[in-house]
Amino acid sequence: MRRLLPLIGPGLVAGVAYVDPGNVASNMSAGATFGFLLLWVVVLGNLIAWLVQYLSAKLGVVTGKSLPQLIGERIRNRWARRAFWVQAELVAMATDLAEVLGGAIALYLLFGIPLVWGGLITGALSLGILALHSRARGKIFERIIIGLLVVIAVGFSIGVFVNPPDPAAVATGLIPGFDGVTSVLLAASILGATVMPHAVYAHSALTRDRFGLVASGPRRRDVLRATRWDVTIALVVAGAVNIAILVVGAGFQGAGGIDDIFTAYASIAVALGSTIAIFFGIALLASGLASTSVGAYAGGEIMSGLLNIRVPLIWRRVISIIPAIVILALGVNPLLVLIISQVVLSFGISFALIPLIRFTRNRALMGDGTNSRGTTALAVVATALIIALNVALIVLSITGMG
Repeated sequence: MRRLLPLIGPGLVAGVAYVDPGNVASNMSAGATFGFLLLWVVVLGNLIAWLVQYLSAKLGVVTGKSLPQLIGERIRNRWARRAFWVQAELVAMATDLAEVLGGAIALYLLFGIPLVWGGLITGALSLGILALHSRARGKIFERIIIGLLVVIAVGFSIGVFVNPPDPAAVATGLIPGFDGVTSVLLAASILGATVMPHAVYAHSALTRDRFGLVASGPRRRDVLRATRWDVTIALVVAGAVNIAILVVGAGFQGAGGIDDIFTAYASIAVALGSTIAIFFGIALLASGLASTSVGAYAGGEIMSGLLNIRVPLIWRRVISIIPAIVILALGVNPLLVLIISQVVLSFGISFALIPLIRFTRNRALMGDGTNSRGTTALAVVATALIIALNVALIVLSITGMG
């Protein structure tokens, strides 16, 4: 453990993506609307996320390159590479949108700061956090993000301990099922918030930045073993937090629903007390700050890897924050925006997962780090499930079934 513990960190940083404000919106809405019905989607998404994040981290360790780098090298056609970048950039923008909105809402709930100013403050603070990544090989950045992850875990989970649910009722949510098109929409939103495309892109870059190219041998075995622990700890924490958010939301089922995060905050204050509501607000702020920092890092890596273009961090941060500020200024329902942003992420997952599977099963690229047939089969099944859910969403939305 003394040998492995210093190697842990990149997985926890990437894991912040799984407890961002989009998760709060999707899981809280799912719980308030359908109770524990969609709990199985949260659990399934978390299991898929473990496999995906480990494969992404392994790719960075074995090749010394990020997933966007490898995709950019193998797409020879310039226009095809640009098209791939456009969809990846849209996914990154949807991610950033959710995270800046979450931070702005938290600042409004806690301090009464207007949403537009809250969005600007969130963007500025995340820029400061992200700037630390270039120092001390990112270790300071890692420590800050992990510290925020602890705050997130405590703030979002404490409500479950104050008002514990009936275990038997919770267990019913582990049985797969839907209840109409709205439940499918929320399931796609939960999955998009759980298996995050930008986290897949970012994790390979984080391990590359931390370890570089690790040659085959004892050192690589140690790094990969530590990576498995790293991803496991991160996803156990993220899974527990997401379950807790859905369970807290289920406590409001039948009470008129939760139309937005403001209502959720007020409902928590009434049902569980103002102290628990403040914990919720602090966790939401920490979630917005941490996840938007990681999201901006992922966006920079996507542009650099696919287009070989490096935009100064401050300009990328300024450009990526504009859509969120515009939406805040227009007064669009933030919860609706957060949920739709997660659906966009869900549709972007396959573009990240299919290349990831192809690369990690390529023996010429991965050598003795190549996936086993069983691992590849599981990854293919997971990707197929995600695509099937998205196809079902399109069909049900068009036909109006459910």
